[in-house]
This record gives sequence, C-alpha cells and structure tokens, in this order.
Amino acid sequence: MKRVEEKQCRRHKDSYPAKEVASEVFQIRRAAAHDAEIIAWHRARMFQDMGDVSGAAFEILRAKARIRLEQWIECGDYVGWLATPVDKTEMIIAGAGVQLQPILPRPVNRSIIGEGRQGTIVNVFTEPQWRRRGIAGLLIQEIILWSKNEQLDRLILHASEEGRSIYERLGFIAGNEMRFVARS
Repeated sequence: MKRVEEKQCRRHKDSYPAKEVASEVFQIRRAAAHDAEIIAWHRARMFQDMGDVSGAAFEILRAKARIRLEQWIECGDYVGWLATPVDKTEMIIAGAGVQLQPILPRPVNRSIIGEGRQGTIVNVFTEPQWRRRGIAGLLIQEIILWSKNEQLDRLILHASEEGRSIYERLGFIAGNEMRFVARS
C-alpha cells in the first residue's frame, strides 16, 4: 500500500495589493478558495484540448484538482487569477495560477543567490470563444508583476505549442529541463 503524506499547510502571507486589474474589456481578479471548481474545470479542459485526457479520466482529474486547489488556495501554496468581461463579472472566461514551491537556494545570476522559492505557472486556460484577444497575456503579465513583488527566484512553465509565442513575447526562454514519466 502506497502511503501518501499530507503536505504541511503553510499560510502564505503575500503583501501583494488586493486590487483588480482591468483592461477596457476584461477584468482580472485574484482567485479565492470558492473558485476552485472553475479552476479545476479549466485545468481538465486544458488537458482535454491538448489531447492528454478524455472520457472518465476528465472527470477524475477535475474532481481531484478541485480538492487540491481548495486546500492550496486556502494555504497560499497556489495563487490564481481569473478574467471576466468587465460588464459580466460573474462570467469566468480565463484563468492562470502559480503553484509555489520551496527549492534549494540557487544562483539567479552569477552574483545573486536566490532565496529558495519558485513558482510554476499552471492552469493557463481561456474559453475557446474568448481566445486570441490578449487575455492570457494579461494574466501572465499580472503573474510576472506579482512574482517580482514576492521576490520569487524564478517562474517556470510548460508551454503548449499554441501558447509558446505568448510566453516568448513576455520574456520567457526555453531551458534545459528534461522529464521522466513513470509508467504504471
């Protein structure tokens, strides 16, 4: 039997101002624990769009993600942003988030050693009818601003082919990461 250890919940108290960012058409706000359902839906849809999940696995992913997101948002291990039309603030049309992780101190550049925190950008998703309007770019810009305020050592992400150009325009560069995927 595999033992799953509960992660100690550490409250993240960021000093990021609780403000809403708005463009002429879209408004971006921070996600709260009660938003876990829509974020989980977006996450499952994102993997579905990439062809990585289908059928019953979609619902399993959505349900498991919702539970974890509720916990992590509450603890501050996940910080998310949601986009809505300015005139329909109850309609969530896109979102993105950062999963925070402690890491060993590492060089940020040749003369600066990082403090040992990184963020992984996850759950970048825009509803199909709202794509190609700059919403994902607004969300990522907000994440970059927040991460600078939080003094994260770095932000990392795994880009889909469709999203790669957005990240490159905002200054992300391809790295040397390799991945091992365990098969059952």
